[in-house]
Amino acid sequence: MSDARESVAARFDWQADWCARLGSPLYADLMVRSARDIEAGGPVWAVLDGHERDSYESMLQLRFAGAVHRLALSGRAPALAARYPSTGGEGTPDGTWRAFRETVADRVHDLRELVELPVQTNEVGRSRALAPGFMVAAAETGLPLRLLEVGSSAGLNLRWDHFRYEADGWSAGDPESPVRFAGYFDGAAVPLVTEPARVAERLGCDPSPVDAAGEDGALTLRSYLWADQLDRLRLLDAALEVAGRVPARVERARATDWLEERLAQAAEGVCSIVFHSIVMQYVPEEERRRIDELLADAGAWATEAAPMARLELEPAGEYAEVRLTLWPGGERRVLARAGYHGTPVEWLG
Repeated sequence: MSDARESVAARFDWQADWCARLGSPLYADLMVRSARDIEAGGPVWAVLDGHERDSYESMLQLRFAGAVHRLALSGRAPALAARYPSTGGEGTPDGTWRAFRETVADRVHDLRELVELPVQTNEVGRSRALAPGFMVAAAETGLPLRLLEVGSSAGLNLRWDHFRYEADGWSAGDPESPVRFAGYFDGAAVPLVTEPARVAERLGCDPSPVDAAGEDGALTLRSYLWADQLDRLRLLDAALEVAGRVPARVERARATDWLEERLAQAAEGVCSIVFHSIVMQYVPEEERRRIDELLADAGAWATEAAPMARLELEPAGEYAEVRLTLWPGGERRVLARAGYHGTPVEWLG
C-alpha cells in the first residue's frame, strides 16, 4: 500500500471516531469502510487520488461524504437514495455500504469534481449555544448588536434572534419561530439573562458563501449534513424558512481582509460582536493569528459608547467552549460547554 493511500485512509479513520462520538453511526461505518477501500485502491481511492496533499483543515473526508450525499439528495444516485435515511431509506450498514460503493464506482468523474467544493456546514444547532452569549453581551453593554460573523456560510446563525429557545424556567426568542430549541441545558444552571438582544446589523463573510434563498444553496447545505441525523436536517429546513424573511448579508471575502475593513473605524451606539462557530479548525494557523491580532487591536480602541466583543464556539477537546470577550476590558470568559453541533449545552455563566 502506498504512503498516499495510507495517509488519506487515516483521515477517514479519524473522522469515523468523531462521527461515532457525534451521534452518526451510519457515517462512522461508512468512513471506516471507505478507509479500507482506499487502502485497497478501490473506487473511493479513484475519486481521491491526487488529494493526499490537501491540507487537513480542508477536511477532505467531509468534502467526499458531502459530494456523495449531494448525488443522493439530487436524485442522481437512486440506489443510494433508497438507503440513506435523509431520502427515506432505512440506513442499514451493509446495504448502505453496497449502494454507497456502487455509487462511487459509477460516478467517479462527477465526484472528482464535487469533492473540490469546500465544506459548508451551516449548523443551526450552534445558535442554541451562542444565543445566551449574544444576550449577555447585549445586557452588559446596554446596546444593540452589530453582528459580524466569520465563516458565515449562508448566514443562518446571523438570524439567531428569530429562533425560539426554551428550558425549564428560562425562555427567549420568537415564540412563533419554526426553529425551536427546547430543554437543551445540560445541568441545573441556566443564563440569568432573558431579555432578547436587539440586532442592528447582520453581516458575515465566507470564502465561498452559500445563497440560502436558492435551490442549489439549500442542496449544498443539506449535502454536508450527515444522512442519518434527521433532526439536523429538519432544523436546517426551518432555518431556511426564517432566512427567507429575515435579510442578512454574507460577503465573499477572507476573514482577515474583511475584518480589517469592518473594524477599521469605531461604530458608536452599537456593540460590534465578531463571532464564529467551529470555524477555526478550517483556518490556517497564520490566518488565525492575524484574526487574533485584528480583534485585539480593535478592542484596544473600544469605548463604552463603541464596545467590541468576540463570541466563540470552538473546539476544546471532547466538547466545544462558548467564550465571550468584551472590550473595553478584554476579559475572556468561558460561558458554556457544548457539543460540536450545539447540543448538549452546559451553562457555566
